[in-house]
Order: sequence, then C-alpha cells, then structure tokens
Amino acid sequence: MRRQLDALEAELQSIEEQLADPETAKDSAKLQALMRRHGEILPIVERYREYKRLLEREQQAREILETESDEDLIKLARDELEEIIPLKEQLESELAEAIMPKDPNEGKDVVMEIRAGTGGEEAALFARDLCRMYLRYAERKGWKAEIVYESPSSLGGYKEVILHISGKDAWKLLKYESGVHRVQRIPVTESSGRIHTSAATVAVLPEAEETDVEIREEDLEIETFRSSGPGGQHMQKNETAVRIRHKPTGLVVECQDERSQYQNKMKALRILRTRLLEMKRREQEAEIQRQRREQIKSGDRSDKDRTYNFIQNRVTDHRYDITLYKLKDILDGDLDELLNEIRRTEIQRWLSGQETPALVGQGS
Repeated sequence: MRRQLDALEAELQSIEEQLADPETAKDSAKLQALMRRHGEILPIVERYREYKRLLEREQQAREILETESDEDLIKLARDELEEIIPLKEQLESELAEAIMPKDPNEGKDVVMEIRAGTGGEEAALFARDLCRMYLRYAERKGWKAEIVYESPSSLGGYKEVILHISGKDAWKLLKYESGVHRVQRIPVTESSGRIHTSAATVAVLPEAEETDVEIREEDLEIETFRSSGPGGQHMQKNETAVRIRHKPTGLVVECQDERSQYQNKMKALRILRTRLLEMKRREQEAEIQRQRREQIKSGDRSDKDRTYNFIQNRVTDHRYDITLYKLKDILDGDLDELLNEIRRTEIQRWLSGQETPALVGQGS
C-alpha cells in the first residue's frame, strides 16, 4: 500500500508542477485532464500525509518508552500512543479503501432475492423477517425499496420475495448480504418449546442497465393474470399482474405489485434483464460460477454464512468471524455496525494480501 501511495504523492507533485507551467494553460484539453486528476488524488494524498505524520509521532513516542526513565515523559508517551493508534488504524482503512480496485458495479441499484430454504413454514417466516429487516434498513438509509414479487406461504411468510433497492451506496453495502442465513429459535409452530434451526438464502444482484443486455420482443412470452391480495373492495378485477418467460433461456419472471399492467411489465423486464446479465456473466467467467455457488449454496441447515440465534440475542457472520449481541436491533434494520465491521475486515484482509470471500453479488 505504501508504494502505491508514494506513487500517488509523486504523481500529485508532477501534476502541480505541470499546472504551474504557463505552457500548460495553452492546451485546454491537457489542462482539464490535469485538473480532473488533481482533484481525484489530492484528498488521498492529503490523508496519506496525515498518516505519515501520525507514524512519526508514533515512532517518537515509542522511542521515549524505550529510552527514557522519567515517569512523566513515559506517561505522556503512553497517552500519545493511546491517541495515535486508533487514528492510525482508521486512516489505514480509509487509505486502503481509496486505493482498492474499484467494484465495477459501484453505484448500481440492487435486486435482492430472498428464498425460504430448509425448515418448512419456519424458513418462510424467517424469509419474511429478513425481508422486513432489509426494508427497514433501506428506510434508515433513505433508500427507495419496494417489493416487486412475492410468493407467500400459508402462515404469512415468504417462499420467495424479490426487492428492488436504489440509493447511495446500496450495492456497496448490501453485496455482503448474499449467502445462507440461518436462524435458531423456538418457532410459533412448535408447541413443546424446542429450538428449531432453519435457513433462507439471500442473493444480491447489481441491476442491469438496458445497454447491458439486449432483450428482443420476439423472445418473450408474456401472460397477464389477476394480482393476488386482499379480497373485498381491494380485489383486483383486472389482469394487471404480468408473467414473462424468456424463451431462449426459459427464465420466468413475475410482477404484480403495481395496479398498472404496463408498470408491472416494466418492473418484470428489469428483473429479467438483471437475471440475463447474471447468466451472461456465468457463461463468460468460470470464476463467477464458483462465486455464485459459494454465495447461494443449497439453503440447507448445515450451510451457513450468518446465524441469527434468538436464545442468545446473537448474530454471527461466519465468513468474517464477527459476532454482535444485538439480534433484535439488527432484525429491526440496524445493520450499520455489522456491515461496517465486515467492510473493515475485508479491507484488512486486502491489506494483508489474504484472499477475500467471493462477494460480487451473484444469484439466480
């Protein structure tokens, strides 16, 4: 990391020398390019210089601890280290994140698919809890989130539910949610008070742009039907729900949450486009196939990326060895602490050159 940051600092110095050269002003294209690059790297280099100043202060404090015998000086040095070390670690994380390879999906909206795994109705109820958790988290972040498809279970859970989430950093944060989520609790269906383990899978996909995937009208088989929902005056009398089958691949997408058939069709096409882009990636890159398998797995109880233990009020992310004893808060959408810890761990792994988990957000 230091080599990359030193190179950026040298580049900044070179750019500033060129900007100070009167000849540069005569070439407007070059001037604009230099100014744009200067704006990109200046904040990073300023933080790096601050980081180097902290390293110097740390070294001086440690030298005092090693060489001095005066108790007052030693106390001052210890106090200095207590202040410096957390600041240094924070700057290390910020600098590493600034120079880490950029995620090509950064800034994209998210399609999140939640499916009940092993565990019957309890798994479906847990899938509903996860859906609520992400909707509440989106609300906390000021994102726009909506259910675009749902397949309810008999007790009010979800066999499957698909969300569309848009907002600043939605992909950056939610991509870590892909995987098998396991719950351990006494289900409402259990009369003897026995703890039950069930699972749900979460797939997080970056939404495909229209330019990413070409969908030909002749490749689509479109059906309309009445939306499911409450009866009485709310009952849908028109066929506004839409089911689209992509004939070349066999992919089927449904959408029924809007009152307009056209709006449901547009939403279904967005989901289809995202799934087709994912299929295209899998075909092109064998590595993405491996990452998707790691992410989705089977939804079996034995598969686990994260565990929610109600008895202990505990949430554990097994990929990153992170445990928080605030399960109720997390299920209520308070995910920031958990996701920040995951992000910090990922940055530290990158810094140490370790292989990080496959988190490109693949799904079916």
